[in-house]
Amino acid sequence: MKFFIGGEDCGSDIRSFLTNKLELSRRAISALKNNEKGIVLNNKRVTVRAILSEGDVLELTLEEDGYEDGDLVPIPIDIPIDVIYEDEALTVVNKPYGMPTILSHGHYDDTLANALAFRYRDKSFVMRAVNRLDRDTSGICLVANSRRSAHILGEQMQRKEIRKRYVAILEGYLESDGSYKSIKTRIRRCDQSTIMREVTDDISSPEAHTLYRVLAYGDRYTAVVAEPITGRTHQLRVHFSYLGYPILGDTMYGNPSDILQRQALHAFEISFVHPYTKSPITLESEIPDDILNAARTDNIDLSLSCLGSKL
Repeated sequence: MKFFIGGEDCGSDIRSFLTNKLELSRRAISALKNNEKGIVLNNKRVTVRAILSEGDVLELTLEEDGYEDGDLVPIPIDIPIDVIYEDEALTVVNKPYGMPTILSHGHYDDTLANALAFRYRDKSFVMRAVNRLDRDTSGICLVANSRRSAHILGEQMQRKEIRKRYVAILEGYLESDGSYKSIKTRIRRCDQSTIMREVTDDISSPEAHTLYRVLAYGDRYTAVVAEPITGRTHQLRVHFSYLGYPILGDTMYGNPSDILQRQALHAFEISFVHPYTKSPITLESEIPDDILNAARTDNIDLSLSCLGSKL
């Protein structure tokens, strides 16, 4: 990364520039300090105590060693993916259902991480998923392309500044007056299971908060838009099952479906502030055909263009 120092940073030391201007973590700054080419000012290696002057050229090199989403390094595999947005800071992908986000037991060569490792095979790729989707949930996945970007987006996530919205089809008729409703519970891992979650009264378990609004009713189902304020594992699936209206096709928290081969859950929108430019960004992905077709069989129109202001 190369930076041309302007008047507003004149007189600052490099440590302040890295911390305040670039919002780098202590770990990232330490990595720069330990890298022989980590911090170069006007073609000369310097320490973080060096003072910046207007017109200086500061070059930073972060070694991308280590895998930040687990111990497994993804093998580059040519898997087609739908990239919605891409720049040096981040990549946003419309993930299909059936594709895990990261590597896990039994999934070493069919993940989004494998696909991105192939896409960026000419670079030193590290998978940094800012948000993750379950294998059979489709939609928008945000991936950071650098340590700096991952740190800033991670801070936004912790401050609940990244807004994610989903469309879901629920079993049954969930009554509503059209306004947003709130679900607040605590969620924990089920006993003797590494996957399933459940609602609990145990105050030591983390809180989970979901907002939702009914969009349309069909003959048997209810379409909703849902916004997870927190990011607990399986949060939306657990919450709607807890209400008594499981997501259509969710065999873990609900029932099998004869019209859909996976849960009817799609992440259709994400909003965040770009980690480098600080510009607000909102991105959308179209609802996939299998969910649209399932909705149509129940006389629900779920296309984004038809939903319009309902969202």
